[in-house]
Amino acid sequence: MPTMRLWLLLLFSFATPVLAATAERPSFAGTTLDGKAFSIEGHRGQWLVVNFWATWCGPCIKEMPILDELDRERADVTVVGLAFEDTPVEELRSFVSERAVSYPIVQVDVYAPPADFEVPKGLPLTHLIDPEGKLRQSFLGPITKADLERAISAAKAP
Repeated sequence: MPTMRLWLLLLFSFATPVLAATAERPSFAGTTLDGKAFSIEGHRGQWLVVNFWATWCGPCIKEMPILDELDRERADVTVVGLAFEDTPVEELRSFVSERAVSYPIVQVDVYAPPADFEVPKGLPLTHLIDPEGKLRQSFLGPITKADLERAISAAKAP
């Protein structure tokens, strides 16, 4: 009988599209770890990658440089990390600074998560929102830059 660790490994081994329980046009606003305002509405006209993650999540940490690279390389894409954990903000800032992540990070309350997004049943959980603000795809588990670029290309296709 497989152990729980094996089941979790299998669950997080592949990026899996999930059924959207997230609003069709999600809204969210918060304050980044560096004290700046962030809102989905403020990024209309760009593809938005919303990534729920946590410091204790190995696959989340592994994909941070991938998301950072996508954010830096593509002017039409913005990545935002939603830190889904109950950690003091100073510890979270320290954690992020050690990883040289340049995209904005917003800590969300695990007891009152953003209303327009499904509550993560596992991490990482990534949502792709199109330039008009419509949810295009959600992924449960680790993703690659190629996964996101394919999803963007597919959503652009007529």
